[in-house]
Formats: sequence, structure tokens, C-alpha cells
Amino acid sequence: MIAKVPKLLLATTNPGKIREYRFLFGDLGYQIGTLAEQGINKVATELGDSYEQNAQLKAATYAKLAQLTTIADDSGLEVDALDGEPGIHSARFAGSDATDADRMKMLLAKLANIPWEKRNAHFKCVIAVVMPEGHLELCHGECHGIIAFEARGENGFGYDPVFYLPEMGKTMAEISFEMKNRVSHRAQAAWEARQVLKRLRGQLI
Repeated sequence: MIAKVPKLLLATTNPGKIREYRFLFGDLGYQIGTLAEQGINKVATELGDSYEQNAQLKAATYAKLAQLTTIADDSGLEVDALDGEPGIHSARFAGSDATDADRMKMLLAKLANIPWEKRNAHFKCVIAVVMPEGHLELCHGECHGIIAFEARGENGFGYDPVFYLPEMGKTMAEISFEMKNRVSHRAQAAWEARQVLKRLRGQLI
């Protein structure tokens, strides 16, 4: 008898996130699929006032639509000198059609006159795990650093090239893929989500 493999849907179209989540959850015994692989084109609008609300909204929308256990995250960069901006608006910081380069350019411009010792920032990530019938669990992660004066590194995505990790002496985009997935905000939230998915797996077989 062939053992049934439970399915897990990644509610994101971001190729960087998909790669990271396949790495972070790939050994848990799930068949991991994406929205594109499920033929889902619907866009869940992020109308929440918090990372938690946005992650829950996305995960719940696609879990109901696909009838699969679904994970979605909402994450953002919060800069102390900018009173927590860009925060939940990180992806739309420079406009809805802006590129990662556009967003980093705008961030660095806003911090042009801010000295090194006042450029503290942190990444936040909330992962929502939602089952088709509506069961919800939220997982949190956070990573602290400093906004560099210029972009450095070719790895990662988003604001990684300007997010400097003092303990490593490198930006998030300069460390390896494997290292990032041990120390990042997403990795921290995913560690909690792994425990949730391990517990839920027995209910899905």
C-alpha cells in the first residue's frame, strides 16, 4: 500500500520565497505546491493593518479556494530612524510597480543623512498556516541589523543587499543561501511553522 502524502500549498508568487520555503519545509513529508502549479490566478488583496492580518487573509483565501493546507507570510523591514517604515508597506514602498532596486534606492535616499549608529532596523515575518476548514496558527520571526550605506551582494531578494548583519560583517545578500535560511526573519518564523506542520501532518494523512 502506498502511503498518502499530504499536500501543502505555498501562497506566494515570489520565486525567492518559493525557493526558500521549499528548502525550509522540504523534509517534512509534504507534497509542496505553488499557486501556479494549482492553476490559481486569483490575487488575495492585502488589506490588513498588520503582518498577522495580511498573512491570515492570504492563507485563508487560498486554503478555501484550493481545499489544501496553506501557508502564507507577510513580512517587512522596519527602520528605527524612519519610525518603523516601510513596515507592512515594504513591498509597495516605492510604488506598486517598483523593483527591488527602486525600493532600495528610495530607502537609502531617505537615510542619506542618518549616521551609522542610528541606522538600526529589523526584518519581521509572520507565517500563517491555515487548514481548509479554517484552523489557523500564526508563527513569528524577527532579524536585527543595520541599513548599509550602499547595496552589497548578489544573493537573496528584496532589501537583503542593504540589510547588514553586524555579527557576520556582511549584508543578507552576501551570506550563503543556507546561512540565510538559518538566521533570517523568515527562517525564524519557519522554525515555528515546522513544528505546526509536523503536528498537523498526522491529521492530514
